[in-house]
Amino acid sequence: MPSVCFYFQVHQPYRLRRYSFFDLGKDHFYEDGEKNRAILNKVSDKCYLPANALMLELIKKYKRKFNISYSISGVALEQFEVYRPDVLKSFIELAKTGCVEFLSETYYHSLSFIFSKKEFQRQVQMHRLAIEKHFNQTPLIFRNTELIYNNSIASVAEKMGFKGILCEGVDRILGNRSPNFVYRAKGCKKIKVLPKNYRLSDDIAFRFSDRNWNEWPLHADTYASWIHKIAGNGQIINLFMDYETFGEHQWESTGIFDFMKYLPGEILKHQDFNFITPSEAIKKYKAQETFDSPAYTSWADAERDLSAWLSNNMEKEAIRRLYSLEKSVLATKDEDLIHTWGKLQTSDHFYYMCTKFWSDGDVHKYFSPYDSPYDAYIYYMNALSDFESSIKSRKAKPVKKSVKKTVAN
Repeated sequence: MPSVCFYFQVHQPYRLRRYSFFDLGKDHFYEDGEKNRAILNKVSDKCYLPANALMLELIKKYKRKFNISYSISGVALEQFEVYRPDVLKSFIELAKTGCVEFLSETYYHSLSFIFSKKEFQRQVQMHRLAIEKHFNQTPLIFRNTELIYNNSIASVAEKMGFKGILCEGVDRILGNRSPNFVYRAKGCKKIKVLPKNYRLSDDIAFRFSDRNWNEWPLHADTYASWIHKIAGNGQIINLFMDYETFGEHQWESTGIFDFMKYLPGEILKHQDFNFITPSEAIKKYKAQETFDSPAYTSWADAERDLSAWLSNNMEKEAIRRLYSLEKSVLATKDEDLIHTWGKLQTSDHFYYMCTKFWSDGDVHKYFSPYDSPYDAYIYYMNALSDFESSIKSRKAKPVKKSVKKTVAN
């Protein structure tokens, strides 16, 4: 019986304001509060609230037959609490149904694993506590920022107690194998890997409103027929995408909400299919083969690697300087400074600096609040320089012993 696994990423960064050279030493607040509030309000009204209402309607209609999952970054949760508590409440209502699973990730939606395993683990623990606080769930499945994955990440996630991990179903890793199976992680004993079926996922996330696509307009029954063709040739179809697909990236006028409204019913017409969460998937299915990814992969851009954040000297220099501050920032024991450093780690800041062109460049430009990658770099580095000065002005406080916690088994 093949299963469909829907996973949605929910993330909103703290965007930086146009912090100029003349602000250094005078103003230590780096964020564009007005823009962050405006964007969150827009996306909440266009996506989060109507999409959550639709998901709740579908769950009630199909009862235990329709199950979905989310990961919500810590910085998005913070903004919901401050600007849109109604959105947070709507996610809590979904959690109460018992048909929604919340996954774990880095609190700041960061690239921390690549640069500091210690910081990575600190952020994962922070995020776990936030999910427990808001949704009364202890995450058992991990998804790294933007599905960044390799064998080492899986190994660390397993040691932290996670039972499964999501990744991109990259062709160069899978070879001639299908993403529609559960895999075992290379070098691990227990943790299982759920690769994204990027073709079917991107049909919804990217191609749905493309009038030049030969499948436009896409209807629920047509899409369901593509899913049904996998019967007998796979265990699970992992459909992973940004939640903002619904109403923000694909506007309501495209028919995206109507598509989603009818999709579960069309898929469930085939009695062999069901909808399950990632944790249900790893319990239900045995790993078929080993997923071996020594190099980093992600779901970003055509390359599906780290080039969206680390392809030019601006990005590399900014992130090198940022993580070089780790020891001195943590030594201050100043919660505000440490939190600011965490927010400066959010991957979006480096994504805005990307200078890649053609179709991928258009995507980067769409998300960026700046006129160019160079502006993104300049404002970021100005803020980082001021932040460095703030650290230097503080005397390190005595380090207190703390008890490390891991994910519950």
